[in-house]
Amino acid sequence: MKIAIVGAGIIGVTTAYELAADGHEVTVFERRGAAAEETSFANAGVVAPGYVTPWAAPGMPAKAMRSLFSRHGAVKLAWPLSARELGWMWAWWRACDPATYLANRARLQRLAFYSRARMHQLTETLQLEYDCSPGYLVLLRSEKERQLVHAGLPVLKEAGVRFKEISQEAARAIEPALNPDTEFAGAVHLPDDGVANCRQFALLLRGQAQSLGVRFEFNSAVAPLERANAAVLRVSTGGQPPQERPFQAVVVCGGADSADLLRPLGLHIPLAPVYGYSVSAPIREPLNAPRSALMDERYKVAITRLGNRVRVAGSAEIGGRLERKNPAAIQTLYKVLHDWFPGAAQLANTGSAVQEWKGARPMLPDGPPLLGATGIPGVWLNLGHGSSGWALACGSARAVADLMGARPPDVDIEGLGVERLFA
Repeated sequence: MKIAIVGAGIIGVTTAYELAADGHEVTVFERRGAAAEETSFANAGVVAPGYVTPWAAPGMPAKAMRSLFSRHGAVKLAWPLSARELGWMWAWWRACDPATYLANRARLQRLAFYSRARMHQLTETLQLEYDCSPGYLVLLRSEKERQLVHAGLPVLKEAGVRFKEISQEAARAIEPALNPDTEFAGAVHLPDDGVANCRQFALLLRGQAQSLGVRFEFNSAVAPLERANAAVLRVSTGGQPPQERPFQAVVVCGGADSADLLRPLGLHIPLAPVYGYSVSAPIREPLNAPRSALMDERYKVAITRLGNRVRVAGSAEIGGRLERKNPAAIQTLYKVLHDWFPGAAQLANTGSAVQEWKGARPMLPDGPPLLGATGIPGVWLNLGHGSSGWALACGSARAVADLMGARPPDVDIEGLGVERLFA
């Protein structure tokens, strides 16, 4: 089958590879000049299936409100707020009821565990070499945080996650460079989770896809789809007038703008960009840097070791624009890095070596992505993964490829189809 994919982030690249491995003729259209240039570019890189849960959860509205009034709160609002974003916030609030949360958490975690297994399988089979480290520590600054996390640990046990509650001393044995002046109540250690460089993986898998015949057309903008000929794309390359490109099927794997592509088909996908930030810097002294991945539970900020760089990432910002960075969000990242690893990174007088990044996560209000057929002939979806795109990418791509090949996926995809929007 002749298939077009819209978007060359981690979702689009993994989908292209899986479809090409199944023998399809695949072309990927990407508006940027290279793969993994947007949301996949500088995310935290954490792969922790047990911690992949919906942002729409009981108690979250109150937590989000408190965060808005905190200097270093994880949730921020920025202006302007569009009607789409206000509608998204209302839908998110409605999805925070316990029954909806439990169903969506189960869907996400099934997919996340399957995705991690598929990522490891691809890494071994294709002999991919990228920055990665095993182990994940959730750092608990206070006894109150320890008690709150303890109450949620049965969820991890139920999901089959291997973990252990550990003391401050045990956490320092795992991560010896933790700041000796920062006291904390303990941690949760997840030895099977870890960190991996999303962009490196995407670029390596793009090369593997190209060896299978996949064509990548960069600097190519796709116009909104037309109901009469939904699989005939109108593509503008290098600012030239759009040209029609016929396919037998199209898989939409783009970011939040994917909603605009699908709207003429009568598909109203409630996608919104939820912005996240990261700071990446060269390691100053390896002995003072983290060994793998950590999460500051209070500020919801991840600190990760990616080769010879350290990355600190977090924040959830609704509204505003991609090009407008919030100084307070970036300062929170520096604060958390300094609290835990004050000598880890070369932050001063290094010019462009320090990278401050903001990315738009395409998020659905209730949490899980949308995978599979749309009900419109020739149009398929693999989008809306939000902040868990890296953790869900490999499994989502394999599941969509199986569905397009009329095979049942090896993971239960109940509730991940477009029908969930109308339930």
